[in-house]
Formats: sequence, C-alpha cells, structure tokens
Amino acid sequence: MDPLHVNRRKFIKSSTALMALTSVGVQAMPWGARKSPYKVGLIGTGWYGKSDLFRLIQVAEVEVLALADPDQNLLDEAAQLVSKRQASGNTPKKYTHYRQMLAENELDIVLVGSPDHWHALQAIDSIQAGAHVYLQKPISVDVIEGEAILAAARKHNKVVQIGTQRRSTPHLVEAKKNIVDKGLLGKVSHAEMCCYYHMRANGNPEVQPVPDFFDYELWVGPGPMRPFDGLPHRRWWRTMMEYSNGITGDMCVHMFDAVRWTLGLGWPKSVFATGGIYVQKGGKSTTADTQTATFHYDELDCVWTHRSWGTPQDPEYPWAYKIYGDKGTLKASVTKYEFIPQGGGEVIKGDVVYERERYPEDLTEKDIELHAAPATRDHMRDFLRAIEQGGRPVADVEEGHISTASCILANMSMQLGRPLVYDPEKRIVVGDEEATRLLRRPYRAPYQHPDPNFV
Repeated sequence: MDPLHVNRRKFIKSSTALMALTSVGVQAMPWGARKSPYKVGLIGTGWYGKSDLFRLIQVAEVEVLALADPDQNLLDEAAQLVSKRQASGNTPKKYTHYRQMLAENELDIVLVGSPDHWHALQAIDSIQAGAHVYLQKPISVDVIEGEAILAAARKHNKVVQIGTQRRSTPHLVEAKKNIVDKGLLGKVSHAEMCCYYHMRANGNPEVQPVPDFFDYELWVGPGPMRPFDGLPHRRWWRTMMEYSNGITGDMCVHMFDAVRWTLGLGWPKSVFATGGIYVQKGGKSTTADTQTATFHYDELDCVWTHRSWGTPQDPEYPWAYKIYGDKGTLKASVTKYEFIPQGGGEVIKGDVVYERERYPEDLTEKDIELHAAPATRDHMRDFLRAIEQGGRPVADVEEGHISTASCILANMSMQLGRPLVYDPEKRIVVGDEEATRLLRRPYRAPYQHPDPNFV
C-alpha cells in the first residue's frame, strides 16, 4: 500500500510496535544517567534539518537510525554526512516517506526540519509513534494545527521542543538575567521587533518537468498543488504563502518569542496588522514584502515591522528586538545586545558566544550559522534534560504555539483589515466567524486536517 494514502490514524493504530514505546523509563532517570544512545530519526534533510541533527550529535550519545525526505539527492547526501558525524559510523536508513520510517523504526527522538506546511502532521505522527520531538518553527501554518500538536504532546506525555533557540542564546540569556530580571528597564510599555533582510525570493522561473529524484506530489502533501517551477528547497517555498507563514511566520516568530520569553508574556490581548506586496510586484511570490503588526497587551504594545526592500531603520540591528522601559532601553539581536540607561550612565553590552575551539567541526560544516550553533546546542541540552528529568523544556510546544499562532493571526488581520482577538480555550476568534474559519486551512485530498480533540 502506498504510505502516502494511508489514513494517518489508521496508520498509527496499526503500528502496534510503535505504540508500545513509552517515555516513562527515560523520564525517570536522572540527568546524564542514560546508558544507551538515543535512537533518532530526522524528517526533512535540507539545510536546517541537518544543522539541528548535527548539534544534537555534538551534545548527546545518539544513533541516527533513519532519515526521511522526498528528495533522493538530499537524502543521499545527508546519510553520508551523518555516517561521518555519528560515533558509530553507521549510515542511517533512508526513506522517501516519513510514515514508513516511523513504522519500521523504534525512535526515541524525531527531529522535524521539513517545510512549514508539513510540520503539524509530521509532529503529531511522531508523537503518536512514541517519540519526543524537536520541531522547527513556526510549528504550524494555521492556528488549529498548532492546537492539535499541543493536544497530542500533552495527551501522549511527550516532550516537544520548538526551534526558537533565542531562549537558549547565551548572550540573550545573560541580558534577560542581568538587565530585565533585575529591573533595570523599569516599567516596560513598548517593544519593537524588526527584520529588514532582503530575503524574499520573488523570481519568475518557468514551469518544468519534475526530476526523477524528487517526489513533488509527496513534498506538496497537504498543501495546495502549484505547478512545478524548480526545486522548492530553502528559499523558494518560504516565499509562497501556500506553504509558509511568510516573513512574519519565519522571522517575527523568533523575535516575538524572544520578547515574550524575556518579559514573561502569554497570549496577546489582540493582534492587528497592515501590509502586503507594496514594492516587489514582479515575481511569483505570494508573501508580503511589507508588514507592520501590533501584538497588544495591557499597557504594552509589541510592534513588528518587516521590509524585504530598502534599508534597515537601524543598520546595527537589522533583525532584532528593542524593549523600552522608563529606566532604559534594551537592544538585542542574534549577535549582540546593549542596555542604554535613561538619562545617561554606563551602557552594558554583550556579544554572541562562539565555540570554534570546542567544536572545530563547525568551521567546516556547509552553510552553518556559526552564531546560532552554541544556542542550538544549549537548546538540545535543555530538550534532553526535559526528557530525562520530566517537566517542560524552555521552548515548550505551548510557547511555540503562542508565538506561531500570534504571527498567523497577524497575517489573518492583514488579510481581513481588522484587529483579531483569539480565545485559545474556545479556539475561536471572538465575535468574528469569518476569521474563525481562517484558523483552519483546507487540506488537499486525501490528507485530513488534525483535530485537537482526536490526536
């Protein structure tokens, strides 16, 4: 039977060996006392899927048993690289379809590094198969998907860490501890977040035949089918709202999540956004090139701005967040921070931590983000600690859901032209039936949208 057309719940129920897996023994052990390597699988062997996996290999004893990807070339390359990086030297098994990988392997941990439109189904299937999950952000492409992932994690008692690794970035942890937590900002009533990177692909490639090594039907999965106009990897799929949440879902989710973590914020009271394709009108891209969103809290507005054209408002902080208090201002990015006291005084600064000497393999890894590697390693350590000790990781799925859903609500608000108030208990947009319908994207047949009540 073609695993693409297997009903998801029927598939999981039929995999009795997988359902027999439990995390109880793992969670009961003290931190660092595990006797055998974690059995690991990776879904999505592109750039960041491999990057996350290599960071895990650096901090834990693992045996990467299997990889899954609809691109055979990416799969083959990743398998060779993993065999060189993992201690056993074994080459992981390769699968086109991740569900076959889950059915044939008993995995302790699954890393999900696929495009956004696949995150929900792959995370839920992995949880139901008995694995803890490291899930890249944004966790979903619609709000109800996120609710379903959260429900699955809680029902099956699995640790799900989201790849919002700003929460584990050493210099940002330092800034939170030494500036914000000590009250140096005073009363905080405004925060700004931004991205001015020219990162919107926006090309006009011609429709072309699908290459033999790529299963495009499977790659599209539950998303809408676009004519094939080249391999979608890395930048091209992100420029399409059909498979992503745009720049807001990609970049704002990091900075908004960092602000929420730094200030201890939950769900915003309301979300309002404006924007659209204002400048870069010539290509196929369907994501907004300009957007401003306000996430409103009591006596606090968190305002996001992105432009994929023009120049940054502050060239020193092109992708960043700034938190304003009545006693000072904190500027922070992935490479540095500075605290500027109100009315003068000593400016406090901090810089990104690199670990080139401790992990020299970082220097030869293709496309690695050196500034993010230490943060991701600490994020993986925190993930493992939650698995072994119990409790929630620093970027628990609920936190990832709030940050992701808020960004999705910003896109919805931009589309509808009005503020939105989301009720996570009722899973509705308050007083707005049209917006409530947009909380759940339609799935392409035969895929079934996950239901939070049945995971």
